[in-house]
Amino acid sequence: MGSWLYQVVAGIEPGAPGYKHIRFQPHPGGGLTAASACYHSLNGEIASGWQMRDGTFTLTITVPANTTATVFLPGAEACQVTEGDQTAETAEGVIQVSQEQEATVVEVGSGTYAFAYPFSRNKE
Repeated sequence: MGSWLYQVVAGIEPGAPGYKHIRFQPHPGGGLTAASACYHSLNGEIASGWQMRDGTFTLTITVPANTTATVFLPGAEACQVTEGDQTAETAEGVIQVSQEQEATVVEVGSGTYAFAYPFSRNKE
């Protein structure tokens, strides 16, 4: 049950051995409106927390030092994603933003990020 909460609900998955690269891929739905989890890796704390409120999905992540991450934002359109108070593409620490079929994919370096975008439950 614990790994299901980390990997599926909160979306924390190793992208490389020892969590040197992390995949954040939360799966909102099932009646949940928020979830969070953290994992203490050799490089430091990895954290993921999301919430759906008033038509907005917010994902806050922490990527430890000397680590990179790929962030999958379900149901997002890249042009609508913000990090902090700016567009995701121009935010500090963001390496690349791309669009896949049902998600926006963001590559980031170490740091704490707060992504937000309009979210509709029918996009789940």
